Amino acid sequence: MKKVLKITGYILGGILSLLLLGALYINFTGIPSYDVPSLNYHVQMDSQSIAEGKRIASMVCFDCHRGENGRLEGNMMFGPGNPSAFGEVYAANITQHKTLGTGRYSDAELAVLLRTGIKRNGQYAPPWMPKFPHLSDQDLNSIIAYLRSDAPELQASDKQHPENKPSFLAKLLCRVAFKPLPLPEGAVNAPDPSDRVAFGKYISTAKVECYSCHSLDFAKVDVMYPEQSEGYFGGGNGFDEGHGIIYSANLTMDEETGLGSWTEEQFVQAVRYGLDRNNQPLRQPMKPFGALTVDEVKAIWAYLQTIPKLNHAIDRGTAQ
Repeated sequence: MKKVLKITGYILGGILSLLLLGALYINFTGIPSYDVPSLNYHVQMDSQSIAEGKRIASMVCFDCHRGENGRLEGNMMFGPGNPSAFGEVYAANITQHKTLGTGRYSDAELAVLLRTGIKRNGQYAPPWMPKFPHLSDQDLNSIIAYLRSDAPELQASDKQHPENKPSFLAKLLCRVAFKPLPLPEGAVNAPDPSDRVAFGKYISTAKVECYSCHSLDFAKVDVMYPEQSEGYFGGGNGFDEGHGIIYSANLTMDEETGLGSWTEEQFVQAVRYGLDRNNQPLRQPMKPFGALTVDEVKAIWAYLQTIPKLNHAIDRGTAQ
C-alpha cells in the first residue's frame, strides 16, 4: 500500500511539475506568432467604397481606435479604471503613419490581418481584436479603401502607446482556444438584401457582429461558426462600465426574457436611436447604430425570428 501511495505521489508530482512548466512557458513566451499567409491583394479605390468603409468602421472600429482628438490613433481599452481579465490593452494606432500606423502595412497585409488575425510580423491579434472571416470581399475592400483614403481622422498621428500587457488568461486562451482563422478559399459574397433573413444574418454575424456581444461569453464565441457560440444571441455577456457589470440583452424571441413581446418598430427604435420601448435610453455599452439603415435593422429582426429561443433572464446588474 505504501508503495502504491508513493508511486501515486510521484505521478501527481510529475503532473503538477508539467503543468507548472507549461504555465511558465505560456506566461513568458506570450502571444504566439505564425507564418504570414501569402496573398495577392490590391484595394480598389472609389468614392462609394470609401464611404461604405467609413460607415462600417464607424460601427465596429471607432469605439476602440478613436483617440480624444478624433483621430484613429488608438486608446486604452482595458487597464486602470477599466479593468479586464485580459490585462492592460491598448487599441492600435490605425492612422496612416508610416511606422506606427497602417502606413507600414500593404493592402494584402491588411486583408490578412482582418481575415485571419495574423499581423504583418506574424503575431496573432488576441481576441479583443475582431476578425472578419465571413465579411464579403466587397465590404473588406471598402474598409481597406477607407483606411487608404484622405479622411482627416486617418491622417498620420505619431501617437505611440505602451506595450500591451496581456494577462495569463489572454495568453492561455491564445494557445488553446483562439487561433488564426483560415483565409477564404473562394469568393465571399454578401446575400441579396431581398432575402431579409440571410441578409440579416450577414449583418449581425459578419458585418457588425452583434452576436459576439449578445451571446454568453466572449471566450466561448465561435468566430468561424457563430451559431455554435454558447448562448447564441441569448445575452449575458458581461461588460465592466466602471460602476458595476452590465450584461448584454437576450435578443432571442423568448416571450418572457427576450424580444418575443417586442414589435419590429420598437426594435428599430432601440437599434438605431438607442431607446427602449418606454423611450428610455438603453444602457451602455449598447450604443445607437444610426449608421444602419432601417431596412438593415429590419433584416436583423427577420433573422432573429428564426433562431432558437433561449429563456435567459438578464437583470440590470446580474445575469441569471
